[in-house]
Amino acid sequence: MLVLTSKRTASGGAREKGQQTVGAVSTLAGVSVRTLHHYDQIGLLHPSARSNGGYRLYEVGDLERLQQILFYRELGFPLEEIRRVMLDPSFDRGTALRAQRRLLAERASRAGALLEAMDATIEALEKGTEMDKEDMFGVFGDFDPSQYDEEVKERWGDTDAYKESARRSAHYSKEDWRRFKAESEEINNDLAAAMDRGSPPTDPEVLKIAERARLQIDQWFYPCSREMHANLGRMYVADPRFAKTYEDLRPGLAQYWCDAIVANLERSAD
Repeated sequence: MLVLTSKRTASGGAREKGQQTVGAVSTLAGVSVRTLHHYDQIGLLHPSARSNGGYRLYEVGDLERLQQILFYRELGFPLEEIRRVMLDPSFDRGTALRAQRRLLAERASRAGALLEAMDATIEALEKGTEMDKEDMFGVFGDFDPSQYDEEVKERWGDTDAYKESARRSAHYSKEDWRRFKAESEEINNDLAAAMDRGSPPTDPEVLKIAERARLQIDQWFYPCSREMHANLGRMYVADPRFAKTYEDLRPGLAQYWCDAIVANLERSAD
């Protein structure tokens, strides 16, 4: 916790102990004065007081709120999403911090694995040795796009969707599959974060995630209508293997995801 001391404003008016001017907060937090003014203007961070000369004065609670905003920014949340979350009457700082920590820990673990792989690659390059193929690509996970080929062919082999998916994926390289996996992980992480924030499946931002997932299928495999996507969403709950993927991320996430995908379908029918 920062220890704030009493100072004087530039206009000569005394301020209460612990209050900070916008300039002092800018220096303390490493953000520009212009940014703080913008946060004030959009209603995201209002200073709790003003000096006799009308200057913004920030109290400890304001600094705590600013810290929360900057955590969200570091995690890549867009400003409008931060504003929506933090202006929600149900917003709880402790809940938000715990959710942010989980996201950061996941990214730190991922970054650590990537650093180890990079170090090994650099060492092999400098020594002029060839890396084992498993070592080269193990960091990208154990995703195997062919593991369900036989079952998928048996269940949907006669459908146009299967034929189109087979046609497209036949040309995908290992790099393509890594890119697809990274996109999928980003969608799943955004979904889990929304659930952690307490957003209902019908929340507009959650529906955007559902639509991103549908369009990903549409782009990579076959034309995927919202109705078809809703059927997939129901399978994510009904099939234990699919459900486990989401339940391993967060308990209850499979049903939450299914509800969001179905809500995205119902939205299109309005």
